[in-house]
Amino acid sequence: MWTLSGFSDEISPDFTEQCAVASGLGLKFIEVRSAWDVNILDLSPAQLNQIKKTLSAYAVQVSSIGSPIGKIGIGDDFPPHLDRMKHAAEVAHRLGARYIRIFSFFLPRGDDPAHHRAAVLDRMRALVRVAEEAGLILLHENEKQIYGDVPGRCLDLVRSIGSPALRLAWDPANFVQVGVRPFTDGYAMLRPHLEYVQIKDALAADGTVVPAGQGDGEVAETVRALRRDGFDGFFSLEPHLAAGHATGGFSGPALFRTAWQAFTGLLETEGIEYA
Repeated sequence: MWTLSGFSDEISPDFTEQCAVASGLGLKFIEVRSAWDVNILDLSPAQLNQIKKTLSAYAVQVSSIGSPIGKIGIGDDFPPHLDRMKHAAEVAHRLGARYIRIFSFFLPRGDDPAHHRAAVLDRMRALVRVAEEAGLILLHENEKQIYGDVPGRCLDLVRSIGSPALRLAWDPANFVQVGVRPFTDGYAMLRPHLEYVQIKDALAADGTVVPAGQGDGEVAETVRALRRDGFDGFFSLEPHLAAGHATGGFSGPALFRTAWQAFTGLLETEGIEYA
């Protein structure tokens, strides 16, 4: 049985509404990226305590911290960002999350990614050391315009770092938006390192984000293959159906429900049980 989660700030800025809608859909887990329009890593201790109380009230747990770690330029100052990674580990422990989503640094437009490979790997190793010491797992998301935006460089990251504390989060829409056919071009290559799946689809023609199964993200093919492979992990709804931007996206309660219906409908068509 597969476990569903979702980026709850796609529902509402208000954390109580996030949990109420998620719980109403039957979700037992959410991915926390922001609350009250404040990034998860910038919330005060009092706000984090309120999150814990609200999670408990709705019987919802945290599947992953949807952090912005690694979402800075490769030339930006790194020591303060490493401190932010240490804080992310503290937040993960506080909220009972095993995973922290990260990225592999934005590259200057037009630059050959190979020119920045050494710097990216140095920084990634430093982030991974924090996770190793904290007993956590970092999930690298294939965001657009970062080093690991295509399957080959995602593979390079996990192989070069070579730590069980660094695994991959699969985002089909982001792959589509950089000209990749996710399942066709990346699945066999990345499957050994795949730990977490983000449910977002997109049209290859213009990059428009659409509900799962309605775009070119090869979501159905991927789901079938994951079932054959015995995958047993989280599927996190990240719809972006109303807006998408550098720090996240938004759908609202109705469109989040649309995204949930699209993906659960696909699972039911395939005869896959979920919780």
